[in-house]
Amino acid sequence: MGDDGRVARKSDTQTARNMVLSMLVVLLGAGFVYLFIPHDDSLDPVRPITYETELVTARRAAPYPVAAPVGLPDTWRATSVRYDARSDHGAAWHLGFMDPENEYAAVEQSDGDAARFVEKVTHGAERTERTQAVEGEEWTRYEGPKYDALVLEESGVTTVVTGTAPFDSLARLAAALETEKD
Repeated sequence: MGDDGRVARKSDTQTARNMVLSMLVVLLGAGFVYLFIPHDDSLDPVRPITYETELVTARRAAPYPVAAPVGLPDTWRATSVRYDARSDHGAAWHLGFMDPENEYAAVEQSDGDAARFVEKVTHGAERTERTQAVEGEEWTRYEGPKYDALVLEESGVTTVVTGTAPFDSLARLAAALETEKD
């Protein structure tokens, strides 16, 4: 019987049966496409980008010398870039990479409050007592559950090299950084 007390008609059961059969046909078609259309799961999902245009634009707009690496081997692949003149953390520059071991490393710069900026871009890494000399400058080491970082605080700009990459890779990226005025 139906909800209103009537006996279910044959057409009602045929409609449900047709719907189930249609669903089976769709699922079989999707399975066929998945099995027989070539796809290569071994391909690298990282899509390298170029960032020269964004770098030129950021260097023109930023109130501080914008840093970018020079001379890194091709095994370092740029993956993300952005400049935001009005972020919550001042004028902010970001340039992300995958290092040769497929670990993430990024250059982050801002002229905003250093402590808040470092907290944000390192995902809560904590300042340590250790420093690391990079190209004659002392960078402060930060360690965290997600990212580690090297931080250089200068007058008017904080530069952070952060990511999942080990400190050796972070230091290599930091050593390659140059500004337009270098």
